[in-house]
Amino acid sequence: MPEFQTSPGMRDVLPPESARWRRFVRTFDETVSAAGYGQVVPPLLEDIGVFHRVGEATDVVTKEMYDFVDKGERHVALRPEQTASVCRAFVQHRPATPWKVWYAGPNFRYEKPQRGRYRQFDQVGIEVLGPDDPLLDVEVIALGWRFFQRLGLQQVTLMVNSLGEPDDRARFVAALHAHFETNIERLTPESRVTLAKNPLRVLDSKRPEDATVIASAPRIADFLGETARRSFSAVCDGLRALDIPFVVNDRLVRGLDYYRLTTFEFVGGTLDSAQNALGGGGRYDGLVEDLGGPATPGVGFAIGLDRTLLACDDEKVFTADVERVDVFVVDTTGGLNALLLTDQLRENGIRADRAYENRSMKSQMKAADRSGAVVAVIIGPDEAESGTVVVRPLRDGGEQSSVSRSDLTNTLKRVLS
Repeated sequence: MPEFQTSPGMRDVLPPESARWRRFVRTFDETVSAAGYGQVVPPLLEDIGVFHRVGEATDVVTKEMYDFVDKGERHVALRPEQTASVCRAFVQHRPATPWKVWYAGPNFRYEKPQRGRYRQFDQVGIEVLGPDDPLLDVEVIALGWRFFQRLGLQQVTLMVNSLGEPDDRARFVAALHAHFETNIERLTPESRVTLAKNPLRVLDSKRPEDATVIASAPRIADFLGETARRSFSAVCDGLRALDIPFVVNDRLVRGLDYYRLTTFEFVGGTLDSAQNALGGGGRYDGLVEDLGGPATPGVGFAIGLDRTLLACDDEKVFTADVERVDVFVVDTTGGLNALLLTDQLRENGIRADRAYENRSMKSQMKAADRSGAVVAVIIGPDEAESGTVVVRPLRDGGEQSSVSRSDLTNTLKRVLS
């Protein structure tokens, strides 16, 4: 057992899985950049007050944040999510609206580790600040849907709901509180604690003992005002116009307090029902104002990398590919020629590797085969003296040839094409 290992809930991501992570982010970048979104990179560390705005009653704030007092006596926290950081950046820098941005990177929450859930976890996401337009909500949802399609996922369900305007939500929360208080003896101890903080969160309980009480609870649809109804109808009509299938789930409340009006979630059909959310988001008009900025509507989503890749594994799509080089240089003259040749090839856009420690020809050829390279470039004493190299195909059974070092790059480009 090694003396030092990763902390609980943390892990190392090694090749080839790390390459799949990069490809995941690159695919997301390509999807949303085509819609005019630019990347924002907020810091990992923020003033803890930034995250208090996500909801004083949420577990994220009350018991999951990694927070501490730094050497400057500032109370700071590792970010548990990035929407609040993006809104803080908007307030600080005041970019022109609509401000359409995407992000990718790690967040930190001190919660119980399990399959697809780590204490350091990566997300990708988008945020749009400025417009108050339900068809923008549709654009945001559609980009998430198209991203899952590009990954190859087929078993994803889109769930949508409306949390209404603040007054609608307040009336709904009051009715929920009254209902759950009346039936408090039938709630689990965990849900009773949640009820004292935020009645909405009781609806998220996956415990079978709570199911009957939740099923008979008031429904948000009965409390929506005319503005919220029109907005939600426009969102549903827009999704239908784009042929994006969805399910209206009036129990969907999301996990953070800043959501209002549109809320949505992408659910993986292959995952355990208690941990099947791949990502989600909604509209959060008011968060920018809470952070000291002007009243600014906002909408966005975040998608969890780990859980989405688990869904990809289940559906056998977006697999991890071993990263291979194009050329492997075999040098039996001491190694300096291999150093020069690999540098030359890399500078000309050819992926190249080599062996080390002046090993035998046989050992280096075995390493060339393991590398997955298409071609071996071989240089021995005779080739070094004559200014040539041997180009030997490794995969297609072609014939080897001798070429001058000056013509090597062009020859390899022809062979590799």
